[in-house]
Amino acid sequence: MVKIKAFKGLRPQPELAVRIASLPYDVIDSNEARQLAAGNPYSYLHVVKSEIDLAPEVDHYAEKVYLKAAENLQQMCARGWLGQDNQPSFYIYRQRMDQHVQTGLVVTAHIRDYLDQKIRIHELTRAKKEQDRINHVRYTQANTEPVFLTYPARKEIDTIIDDFCTSQPPVYDFLADDKIQHTVWIIADQTLIHKLTILFEQIPYAYVADGHHRTKSAVMVGEQLRQENVKHTGSEEYNWFLAVYFPHDQLQILPYNRVVKDLNGLTSAEFLHKVAEKFKIQPVADRRPAEPQRKHQFGLYLDHKWYAMEARTGTFNDNDPEAALDVAILQTNLLAPILNIGDPRTDERIDFVGGIRGLAELERRVNSGEMAIAFALYPTQIDQLFAIADAGKIMPPKSTWFEPKLRSGLLIHLLK
Repeated sequence: MVKIKAFKGLRPQPELAVRIASLPYDVIDSNEARQLAAGNPYSYLHVVKSEIDLAPEVDHYAEKVYLKAAENLQQMCARGWLGQDNQPSFYIYRQRMDQHVQTGLVVTAHIRDYLDQKIRIHELTRAKKEQDRINHVRYTQANTEPVFLTYPARKEIDTIIDDFCTSQPPVYDFLADDKIQHTVWIIADQTLIHKLTILFEQIPYAYVADGHHRTKSAVMVGEQLRQENVKHTGSEEYNWFLAVYFPHDQLQILPYNRVVKDLNGLTSAEFLHKVAEKFKIQPVADRRPAEPQRKHQFGLYLDHKWYAMEARTGTFNDNDPEAALDVAILQTNLLAPILNIGDPRTDERIDFVGGIRGLAELERRVNSGEMAIAFALYPTQIDQLFAIADAGKIMPPKSTWFEPKLRSGLLIHLLK
């Protein structure tokens, strides 16, 4: 059973929402954040990427960065740009990207669900990034960005949410500079909140789609504050963290492609000969991009040419949800044995390109001479993510790219 709870959202004044809302902290670097926030004091990047208001040479993990984030959040409240709702509410968050629409329920999730593995994961987290988010939460005393969760779709929940969106006006509705429509409704009706809460209690497991570091850090902060509070009762806000629950059948996963700097000392002919041992491979006519159309197909770009690849039968175990992932097949049968990339998390010869950038970005990276070769993958499917998480296994790094990304700053959960 999955626990959800209404909360008093801290959120922008309606006329400022489009100027405050920002990309998440982890999809842009500091230089990009500085450029995006330039000339816009309202930008929420001043909170989630607060180093942009300090000297460029400042260590991004220094205490002054977290102090600045807290200061900027407090100032946004003091200036009336952000205000807190008077009563606990649920919030509906809808995104429209071209023809794709996804509608989620913004709530707080209980840290116990994560600890009891009712909220399941599919990625490893790194201690340094965990500590970064722990510091950010503790200094701001807030979950400043939501975690992106998913659950097996339930028709009853979809119907309630769709009916509400049809019958009630939104509090926010704007087209952001990423050409994605962002719309938010407030559910303050306690009867409806109770009904949705009961329906979610019937869901056995939820899954972290995006935001593993935010999730674990929020849980760790909650655990720390429990231990520090001698009057802990279990009703405190720090027992809960900010989350958006999307039904699984509305999500869009794009491929997470790879580029590599060199051929590990091989000539192109030698490399292709070795690849052919584990993959069927043939050049694509007319230099058309080799975009994979199903699982176990790959595109390879080398020497201004595209090649279509497909993993040979018997080179992977389709009954093992982890080994059958295309990212795992590529790593096990090509990247490690041929290109000597043992750990893609740490090897600086490999880089990852989100599918939103398209195959033209792969061509650009190789044609520029920055990279020697590129690999296009078929997107990981949501049922594969569920199978990995249910089996207690971990996906290889950079296996999923969810799109569109959630905008930060539209809803904030205060821990006090």
